Parts: sequence; C-alpha cells; structure tokens
Amino acid sequence: MSDTGVVPNAPSKALRWVCDCFLNDLKALPESAFSQEFGGKARLLADIVYEVNLVNDHIGMVIRNEDPFSWPEGQWIKAPESFAGKDHIVAAFEASSARILATAEGLSDADLQTTVMTEWGERTREERIRFMAWHVGYHDGQLNFIQTLLGDDGWNWS
Repeated sequence: MSDTGVVPNAPSKALRWVCDCFLNDLKALPESAFSQEFGGKARLLADIVYEVNLVNDHIGMVIRNEDPFSWPEGQWIKAPESFAGKDHIVAAFEASSARILATAEGLSDADLQTTVMTEWGERTREERIRFMAWHVGYHDGQLNFIQTLLGDDGWNWS
C-alpha cells in the first residue's frame, strides 16, 4: 500500500522502487559531489537530477491530461544556477517523485491502458510510467558510477 492508502498497480510499484533507489543513492553522495566536475565533459549531478525531474514532471502532466510545458532547447539539459546544493537537489527530487508517484498510484488498471498523445504519438499511460522507471534507473546508474569514482563502492538500496 502506498503512502496515500491506494493499492499500487504494477508499473507504479516499479516506479516507486526505482525512485527510492535513486533517492537513497543521491543522499549517500557527499555534498562536495554536487558541485564536482568529472572529466570536464560529464554532466553535474544537478544536471542529471534536474533532467530526471523535468522528464517526470512533463510525463506526469501528459498522463494527467494537463498541457505540458515546452521542452527546453539544446542537446543536454542543464540545471539553472539556482538548482544547487545537496539539500536543495534532494528536496527537489523528493517533491518531483512524490507528484509522479501520486499520479501513477492513483491510476486504475483501466486508466493505465488508456492512451495519451506524446511527442512519439499515442502511448498508454502504462508505457509512460514504465519509461519513467527506466529513465530514473538509467540515471541512477550514473549516480552509482559517480559514487565509485569517489571511492565508495557501498550498496545504498534497501
């Protein structure tokens, strides 16, 4: 059962699990990692989390039949300068994931099979939730790699 008292559907269970893993890995990183550059080409942690939040927020708006914001121009999503510091970045991820989890967990099995229009054509809500889970998991792998670059090979998932 979710925090809302709703019995979650399978796709939302997967999304919740990967969001929890991402959050645990984010919290395990030291404050210094949030402003550290890795190799001069890698994205900052702030950029990664900012993108994850944007993707989740955009998809959440589509799933809720809201008019989504226009996608930012450019090759790589860059966080604004104000999106900085471990506490701020962790809190922003917590808020973004709470919004999308409330949306996903509130959907019935029938709701999951209804379609929404995306930039790639019609997709079911279930497909969009599964994409978010994949996307968050992909970026969690980046957090894990950064963790090992910093000399920490511990396991943060519980």
